[in-house]
Amino acid sequence: MNRTDTGQDDQPAPGAVVVGAGIIGLACAWELHRAGVPVAVVDRAGPGSETTAVAAGMLAPVGELDFGEADLLAMNLRSAGQYPEFVASIERCCGGVVGYRRCGGIHVALDRDEAGELKRSHELKLRMGQASEWLGPATAREIEPGLAPGLAGAIRVPGDGVVDPRVLTSALVEALESERVPILTGRAVESLGRSGGRVAAVGLEGGAEIEADVVVVAAGAESGRAEWLPDDVRPPVRPVKGQVVELKGDPERPLCSGILGSERVYLVPRPDGRLIVGATSEELGFDRTVTAGGVYDLLREAGRLLPDVVELEYLGARAGLRPGTPDNLPLIGPTAVPGLYLATGHYRNGILLAPFTARAIAGMVTGETTDEPVAAADPRRFEPSVSGTP
Repeated sequence: MNRTDTGQDDQPAPGAVVVGAGIIGLACAWELHRAGVPVAVVDRAGPGSETTAVAAGMLAPVGELDFGEADLLAMNLRSAGQYPEFVASIERCCGGVVGYRRCGGIHVALDRDEAGELKRSHELKLRMGQASEWLGPATAREIEPGLAPGLAGAIRVPGDGVVDPRVLTSALVEALESERVPILTGRAVESLGRSGGRVAAVGLEGGAEIEADVVVVAAGAESGRAEWLPDDVRPPVRPVKGQVVELKGDPERPLCSGILGSERVYLVPRPDGRLIVGATSEELGFDRTVTAGGVYDLLREAGRLLPDVVELEYLGARAGLRPGTPDNLPLIGPTAVPGLYLATGHYRNGILLAPFTARAIAGMVTGETTDEPVAAADPRRFEPSVSGTP
């Protein structure tokens, strides 16, 4: 059995097992540990090696706001507000910096049709009580000189931020290791043990078993096809493929200082000069293929937004699978099986919602009273007894 920090053999069995070592699973383990719950993490691959490694790391509750998403906005805003303390707790433990910063974002329209859509988005943000400033093209280019000339309009969202998911994942692993929280990798979960109806253990590939009073499923898109989960609580999570491109620029002369977005593409700068260009949205099952067409579309739209992007060095492209749900809201909370919790279905907001999800799960497990706006994410809304499905 592979694991990071194996010095746990003389420790008592954990009270909780988190299945999945992406950003959501690691964050849940961190907050459970901070709440005093003995915890272990299990993943079939390495920590943060799948969709988390592909994510751009936008923390954009306002910039990404869409119509009909009041419940999601409440969760996203709460989580964005929790990020500074969440990051600080990890940095204090690991001694590093995770690349979190509030940089704001500018979203632009490149033609008259896009300007109409952008205006409606701006008005929605204002109706929802969020900060959004309409900019003329000249003002937008004063803030971000690299923007294309001839813009049809722009808005500035000052409160949004970014984090590097890969750096944050590494820091979480280091923090958990320093606290002697075991992270078992390379072994898939194959069964859920129950006693008296409630969770009692998880069975791993190869026959090993870990006793647990609590199991948290944080397996992203894989949650929806986890055959070890009972049929009536297996979440309706589907994979939505997203391709991103990574470019290398000069950290001393970055092409943009904050998030840039248009109707078809977004750009996220890294402190080391890299620029992340994303992202496609493709309903192709569990296909993770990076395609020439996907890369071409992203680079074409990036060039329309920020013309000098074509001069940057191409570092590569990656594809990940976002975990989507039927109503585009995450699944955070208990199931009909006592002791079994879901922390999945975050779709485009997994990095943003990590602190919120983790604190909500830790509070539910420990019975702590919370004012987190998590009711709309209750996984039981899709269970047959609630949804009315026969």
